[in-house]
Amino acid sequence: MSHNVSPFKTKFLLAALPDVPFDGWTNELMERTAERLKIAQNKVDMEFPRGVRDLVAYFSFWAIEETVSKLKKTDLASLRVRDRIALGVRTRLEILAPHKQAVSSALSFMALPPQSFSLPKLVWHAADKIWWAAGDTSTDYNHYTKRLLLSGVLTSTTLYWLNDTSKGHEQTWTFLDRRIDNVLKIGMKISGFRKRK
Repeated sequence: MSHNVSPFKTKFLLAALPDVPFDGWTNELMERTAERLKIAQNKVDMEFPRGVRDLVAYFSFWAIEETVSKLKKTDLASLRVRDRIALGVRTRLEILAPHKQAVSSALSFMALPPQSFSLPKLVWHAADKIWWAAGDTSTDYNHYTKRLLLSGVLTSTTLYWLNDTSKGHEQTWTFLDRRIDNVLKIGMKISGFRKRK
């Protein structure tokens, strides 16, 4: 599936999201959304050839593109790299906050085969986008290590956030800071080990 954000897909996604808590990520959800928007089913099939699987994947692409767009309006250069990364993860979750139940349903849906194979790719794509936004231009083993470690942070922080009922998700941001610090230590150890080899 294409990673490009399209106005049509965004309009369809945003129209569908309020119904996800009631309908789940299902073909019925797509049919009702198409009816409400008065869009022909063949147009929906063309834009989302794998049906609801493509819509869920697009939800992830949309969220990370919104995140990058917001980060571009921030003075990231004045921040430490770890703070840029933490802000990227936090911004993504803040964008998803109005759709928390839809995120929970999406993770349950993506955990099932055959779409379960797509989930690590979606997380990697988000991690990659956040690192690029933070100014990372590495192309060596560091490129992959950073994204692998951040994929773990994204996954664990999202799962924590889904169950966080603290005001303003304050406990999630504390959890995120701890995870980022742990990951940086691991990253430095890996880097040091490779330099010694």
